[in-house]
Amino acid sequence: MSDGPENKTRTWATLIFRAAFALAFSFLLVQLKLDFLDSYLYDLRFRLRPFATVSGDVEIVMVDQKTVEHFKRIPGYDDHAAVVRTLLAHNPKAVIYVTPLIKAGDSEEEEGRALAAPSGTVEQGRELAQLLADSNRGYQMTDRLFLKGESGQNKLPAPFDRVPLLAGPKTADLNLFAKDGVTRRVLVDYQGEPLGHAQMAAEFNPDIKDLGNLKGKFEVYETNQLFIDFQRNGSFATTKFEDFIRQSVDPKRFEGKLVLIGDDLGKSLKSYVRTPFSRDPSAMTLTEMQANMFDTFIRNSAPHEAPGWVNLLLTGIISIFTVHVVLTLRPLKGMGLLMIAAGILTVVGFVAFWPLKIILPMAHPYLAIFLCYYFFIPYRLIVENRRSWEYQQKNRLLSQVEELKTNFISMMSHDLKTPIARIQGMTEVIMKDPVTLSHGQREALDHIRSSNEDLLRFINSILNYARIESQGVELHCQARDINEILEEVVRKHEFLAKVKRIQLITEIEPLFPIQVDPDLIRQVFSNLVENAIKYSPEDSKVLITSEEMNGFVRVQVSDQGAGIPAEDLPHIFMKFFRSSAAKSSPIKGSGLGLYLAKYFIELHKGSILVESSAGQGSTFTVDLPLQQV
Repeated sequence: MSDGPENKTRTWATLIFRAAFALAFSFLLVQLKLDFLDSYLYDLRFRLRPFATVSGDVEIVMVDQKTVEHFKRIPGYDDHAAVVRTLLAHNPKAVIYVTPLIKAGDSEEEEGRALAAPSGTVEQGRELAQLLADSNRGYQMTDRLFLKGESGQNKLPAPFDRVPLLAGPKTADLNLFAKDGVTRRVLVDYQGEPLGHAQMAAEFNPDIKDLGNLKGKFEVYETNQLFIDFQRNGSFATTKFEDFIRQSVDPKRFEGKLVLIGDDLGKSLKSYVRTPFSRDPSAMTLTEMQANMFDTFIRNSAPHEAPGWVNLLLTGIISIFTVHVVLTLRPLKGMGLLMIAAGILTVVGFVAFWPLKIILPMAHPYLAIFLCYYFFIPYRLIVENRRSWEYQQKNRLLSQVEELKTNFISMMSHDLKTPIARIQGMTEVIMKDPVTLSHGQREALDHIRSSNEDLLRFINSILNYARIESQGVELHCQARDINEILEEVVRKHEFLAKVKRIQLITEIEPLFPIQVDPDLIRQVFSNLVENAIKYSPEDSKVLITSEEMNGFVRVQVSDQGAGIPAEDLPHIFMKFFRSSAAKSSPIKGSGLGLYLAKYFIELHKGSILVESSAGQGSTFTVDLPLQQV
């Protein structure tokens, strides 16, 4: 009983140690920067998103290869003026040029972008510039950021110097974050001033005029940024540039919209970006990227990262679970549970992202599963191998002890049988001697003979047990009438019953002979009848019955003794077991009789069971099959 609390304390200490180790491991793990893996899992959530959602407030007018084929050239200033004039006549909120109106610098970026810029005479350029400037709704997107108080740099060259610039640089994870060149973020402000996307989107969504209302905003250096709520290519309504010239489009659809004019000519990779949907350098045009940026602000739908403590919490829970599974469960079951845990984490991560726009950290929990598994599996193998070696040593020692015990029992039993047989023989000689014995002498001889028989029965039980342990018991079946064996056993025990004035009642039905080993069955019945007599009070009855039932011969031995306590019944057929009541009584026994009885009956493919309750006596039931298989 004293080991119980100690074992519980040891178990709790082990669990606490494992949990503490897992938490410490989690804390160290979350310090690792896993931007590339985090970004890949972030992109995967976009790719598997089942549907697209746009505000409908952003329209694209695209110049592409079909446009060049239509005009036999890249559309010029006069063509653009005609399209802009048509658009402005139907009151869009803004007309924003993503395609450069004019080359504005000598950088590689500007050189590449300028390949798609319109061209024409100075007068044609001035006309287009005047249309855009006078409308107060025409803008040019630029990647340049302007410092506070900077003047002269935030204008286009003439004749477009009056066209307002909207700062909305494209971003790419080149030197920070995942470093894979993918565009995932959009700038909100710079040096405290809102940039072009926030300014224009506020015309559609007044709530974001206060930048504090933007969801998912986070700080990077001197800017606040958002994650772009990217939609797939083609999600935004797009009109071909030449359709305006053909007059095959209804301009009324642009009323109250934000119109982006851009290009998809394939002349320069500077006009394209990588997106979460594809790492291809030309995955999406700058125009559609800008449309995604504007729409993210308009809908205020930027995905937002969960707080840092959520990452630590998830990683800690996963680490504790993984360590527990690896160290306590079988490998196959443990692997299955870890796969289920990873699957649940994946489902939770994707469900949180799609409807709620919450970016749950997944890289560190995934890595925790992987590292904990491959770190603790070798440890588990070392422990299991050591435990297996210890078991082998214990089994080897137990086998040696068992062999020594069996040999000792066998040797002692055989050596004892010879003097016991001599004692029995000498007793019978004296009893048959014609010399008259006194009453005291005859009583002494009876005690000697009775004790000798008890000792012989005990030795036979030990020998039978030794034969069983060495698997040396074999059936020698004969066709015998069970009733004959039963009557023989009853006759043998009549004298013992008379001594205690116990009445042996037999109720036996006629039976056909069945195949049994008569010696073994005789031992079984002798044990049951003898126990019934020994543990019954004087002047009581023992009932012995036999009948055929459901393909079995059933023999029952019932007594009126003290019965067997309920807590002892499950153990009554165990070797060397004696019930608490039997131990406290003066009746001697080896604890092998019922064990041997059960073994011999089961050797015949039969069964033996007991029904008993304290103070109500006991009934032992033996079922033997009519036909041996």
